[in-house]
Amino acid sequence: MAFLDQIKQRRTIYAIGKNVSLDKTEIEKIIKEAVRNSPSSFNSQTSRVVILLGESHQKFWEIVRETLRKIVPADAFPATDNKISGFAAGFGTALFYEDQEVVRDLQRQFPAYADNFPIWSEHSSAIAQFATWTALAEQNIGASLQHYNPIIDDEVAIAFDVPSNWKLRAQLVFGSIEAPAGEKTFMDDAERFKTFD
Repeated sequence: MAFLDQIKQRRTIYAIGKNVSLDKTEIEKIIKEAVRNSPSSFNSQTSRVVILLGESHQKFWEIVRETLRKIVPADAFPATDNKISGFAAGFGTALFYEDQEVVRDLQRQFPAYADNFPIWSEHSSAIAQFATWTALAEQNIGASLQHYNPIIDDEVAIAFDVPSNWKLRAQLVFGSIEAPAGEKTFMDDAERFKTFD
């Protein structure tokens, strides 16, 4: 499949299940390869990933559910609860982190660029997330990117032994595609692009 076709295939899929054709080892390999080969500033390789499958995937979404139960109004919680159940119905979740100690080391080594390293770290994370999402989509595995950080950070770090210098940036929940994504619309190119020669 051509790269642009792979990008088009990557969509936000909310209706996911556990009926994936790949086994856990193959999925883990895809995620590792996608992140390993994603570019980063100064080849800093700041991205870290915690891959949650099986009971660990379920445990993570229960942490999210119970955290939200404490802050979402009771009358609004059933909708939130239903949404979290949809994520828990998936096959797994990849937690994307950025190693802040690496960022701080780069700031010390290259003080002229110190203010940029946190920004470039975010770029690295976004690229790793996109690469992983697209690689999974190529295997007909649906996913959606979620952002329940920072409200879940501390409890998740304890539950999964995450180093204190890792900063949670996003959660990619994935599984079998149980319903396709809706039609995607695009804004007018004239509002988005400029070309000069």
